[in-house]
Amino acid sequence: MTETLVEPAHPGAPPEPPGRDWVGRLRSHEAQGTLLRIGLFLLTVLAALVAAAPIIAIAGSNPLSAYSALFRGSLGSQRGIAETLVSATPLLAAGLAVAVGFHAGLFNIGVEGQLVVGGLAAGAVGTKLDLPSVLHVVVALAAAALAGALWALVPALLKAFRGVHEVITTIMLNYIAFSVSTYLVSPGGPLVSATQPSATDRVDESAKLPRIWDPTRLHAGIVVVAVLCLASWWFLFRTPAGYRLRMVGSNQRAAAFNGIAVRRTIVEAMLLSGALAGLAGGIEVLGLHGRYFDSFSPGYGFDSIAVALLGALNPLGVAAAAVFFGLLRAGSVLLQSQARVSKDIITVISGLVVAFVAARVVLERRIERRRRVR
Repeated sequence: MTETLVEPAHPGAPPEPPGRDWVGRLRSHEAQGTLLRIGLFLLTVLAALVAAAPIIAIAGSNPLSAYSALFRGSLGSQRGIAETLVSATPLLAAGLAVAVGFHAGLFNIGVEGQLVVGGLAAGAVGTKLDLPSVLHVVVALAAAALAGALWALVPALLKAFRGVHEVITTIMLNYIAFSVSTYLVSPGGPLVSATQPSATDRVDESAKLPRIWDPTRLHAGIVVVAVLCLASWWFLFRTPAGYRLRMVGSNQRAAAFNGIAVRRTIVEAMLLSGALAGLAGGIEVLGLHGRYFDSFSPGYGFDSIAVALLGALNPLGVAAAAVFFGLLRAGSVLLQSQARVSKDIITVISGLVVAFVAARVVLERRIERRRRVR
């Protein structure tokens, strides 16, 4: 078969092989897809804020004044920006955990429990071991990741080898994690502090993640989760292992037909998801609290589901979504004190985001169908 050459862009230039034309089209398609995802992200956020406005009005406040207080409290000062990033830090790591699971076709509802045991492991290592500063932090974070992965191991094995749905097993393990935590740091428990009930002793200074923006609470955990975000993106979209994981999530039969070990990939994906969740808890304990508190998480593991969905399961999108939810948390204090709107409105906005994400999926499918027809 004779290869057809593409006409050169300038007279006298040699003809280009057709492969370059396809590469250009592919890059153009990827750029259009990126712009589309950004536009849908902004549209989803705006729709949730608009839909929450009547609820704020019914509560007796001016929606414009309420949103003004919300954004001033989260972005209007050094402290506000720092608190936004502090709140976004565990949400990003936990959101990545949910996103990795989704890419493999797994709905990891157990992120909250894995986050708790990760924080507990980091707190225990931070108080019980005596190591040099940098090494102590690394070992404590590694313990958090290992604890989260081990907490996800049983659901992973049951899913891969017995077909037990991971939603059921991970939900059950959440409550076991909460009970184990309460036992270990309750009065008389093996890890409880002598001066602080329902908590461990303070971790050694060598195990703490340092503050990076005085006099705020912003700590080096934001750097750790930023690295995790980029590494997750590279793993999912630029490595053979990430491709196999996404292939299993798309179609297990097709993956098996192409020689991919489906069961092994399911276990690996669930362990990776649990490790990321454990790191979320460890970073929060070592960077923000300086010790492990029972029920230290206000629900980061559950909020991470909305974060992952709003970010369209792309690690970079998850980062943007985590900042948005961090913004809501950081601004809720000023929202309540100045606009006289309960902080519970943040939960309402989060729920609306999930609802509009579901509507966005339908919209994306329709847009994709029209593009294919063209």
